[in-house]
Amino acid sequence: MTYYDPNGDNLPTGFGKVLAYNWALTLLIIAACSVGFLMLFSVADGDINRWARPQMVRFAMGLTLMTIMAFIPISAYRSLSFFAYLFALALLLVVEYFGDIGKGSQRWIDLGFMRLQPSELMKITLVMVLAFYYSWLDRSLVSKPQWLLPPIILTIIPMALVLRQPDLGTAMLLFAGAAIMMFVAGVSWWYFATGGAAAIGVIYAVMISKGQSWQILKDYQYKRIATFLDPSNDPLGAGYHITQSKIALGSGGFSGRGFMQGTQSRLNFLPEKHTDFIFTTLAEEFGFIGGIALLIIYLLIVVFCVVSAASNTNRFGALITLGISATFFFYFAVNMSMVMGLAPVVGVPLPLVSYGGSAMLVLMMGFGLVQSAHVHRPRSLN
Repeated sequence: MTYYDPNGDNLPTGFGKVLAYNWALTLLIIAACSVGFLMLFSVADGDINRWARPQMVRFAMGLTLMTIMAFIPISAYRSLSFFAYLFALALLLVVEYFGDIGKGSQRWIDLGFMRLQPSELMKITLVMVLAFYYSWLDRSLVSKPQWLLPPIILTIIPMALVLRQPDLGTAMLLFAGAAIMMFVAGVSWWYFATGGAAAIGVIYAVMISKGQSWQILKDYQYKRIATFLDPSNDPLGAGYHITQSKIALGSGGFSGRGFMQGTQSRLNFLPEKHTDFIFTTLAEEFGFIGGIALLIIYLLIVVFCVVSAASNTNRFGALITLGISATFFFYFAVNMSMVMGLAPVVGVPLPLVSYGGSAMLVLMMGFGLVQSAHVHRPRSLN
């Protein structure tokens, strides 16, 4: 029995797709999610129904979706890329006018059985449309100024809508994901150097605009920046989150206090303990060892994606794999930096671990694209 099409690019068929499936990547994803289930059980004081069980159900849905997506040819996703981007953009517009408001932000659409956050979907669809664009564009044109304009516009429009919600953390991730896509597509590094200089100018403008009629950020966002620079200025107010987070991280030591023995989370000193700050609970209960173990799982996921992309001669498949892995990397890098006081608190969840439906399902869809690119990458039968 042959598992490969003897014609064309020798793509796998039938059971060959199962053999080509990246099982190691799937096991790593399951391992990361299992850490999340364990920590959600802990922060709920042993109540599995509060956060852990709903997260397990979402993961089961996401894993099923990822597996189904893996066996659909990557060429199908390439054809749907622009439509997926427009759909996510339309959802962002719906949020703008009809979205649910929570904690001062308007980011969600109430679907009844869950609240959908379209900005999470945009992280994936933006990668898709940029991968499509650069797989279509001749490589000799990648760094031409006129051909840089379309991807910049495709990025700026959703960023502007997300900033209006306001959601600075997601806007940053959209920008970072787009920048990586442009870089791996071959855009000259001179543009990135120029962009870096411009970013410094923007930061300067943001800081001097405070209190002016043309103030760029919201007051609470400036407070987050001030808290990042010196949390001790307001330890019971704006600096409370990061102060308690650092206490929890430090109290865990090398091996931790033990499962369900963390005082900061169990005594409710740690805010948002099941979402943005769940890593601090892990570090308090399992210490440096637990934190490093999760970080290794994350890095292995990124490595497996990069290796898959490097072996893929399908340009769209390689670009989308690198884009999804970069988005995933920025997810956990920003969250971990945030809870350790190395970056301002911007409300970015810990991927596959923090409680949340939209982030979990969309990220699993992203890995479905990665698996599809891996399964359907051209192979040599020699």
